[in-house]
Amino acid sequence: MEAKLDSTSVHPEKAEEQPRVLIVTAVAAERDAVLRGLAGSRRFNVIAAGAGPAAAAAGTAAALAAGSYGCAVSAGIGGGFAGRAPVGSLVVASEMRDAALGAETPEGFRSAAELGFGSVSVPAPAGTVQALAAALAAAGLTVSTGPVLTVSTATGTAGTAAALAARHPEAAAEAMEGHGVAVAAQALGIAALEVRAISNPVGPRDRAAWKINEALDALAAAAAILREVL
Repeated sequence: MEAKLDSTSVHPEKAEEQPRVLIVTAVAAERDAVLRGLAGSRRFNVIAAGAGPAAAAAGTAAALAAGSYGCAVSAGIGGGFAGRAPVGSLVVASEMRDAALGAETPEGFRSAAELGFGSVSVPAPAGTVQALAAALAAAGLTVSTGPVLTVSTATGTAGTAAALAARHPEAAAEAMEGHGVAVAAQALGIAALEVRAISNPVGPRDRAAWKINEALDALAAAAAILREVL
């Protein structure tokens, strides 16, 4: 059966000077926020590929194979680590890191990289990360940089949040798709980025305290800056 990709394109034609950019979100609400910020820019194709790293990787690979792109961006809302990324702020990933791929051992969790099974991280282009973060800050938006962790199970307890922070002390945010997008892009030799708008702290699930609408507004604002930087 042919898989369906939930997508909305704002870039039906290749620009003469600049390469196309693929932006991958998980759900329609994130896609729509990004489209709002892009304001009809014709260089971008925005898709909602589904939640989780597998759906993100599959959707990204299919979209990249069907077109010609210079960059793939994982974009959406996510959780921010205390002291690194407050609710309502933005995070530009320095790397997209799979925090769940590995094994439990008597000494604790060991990543697939530590076990010798390959990399669990894809770096983002440092110059682009710095330029994007600087442009977001210049626009009056609160922004930080650092690894964004990809998980398949969103953190819901203080204990899990503490364990993640201990294993990844430099991590700024947690989400569910970035590493999948980045691995698909890397396989085709295409640069990858991740941008997250923080809707909640990483830790206990308190839905009443989440700021999803505010995070989607921040995501739209970030998309407007992406249009200028990329």
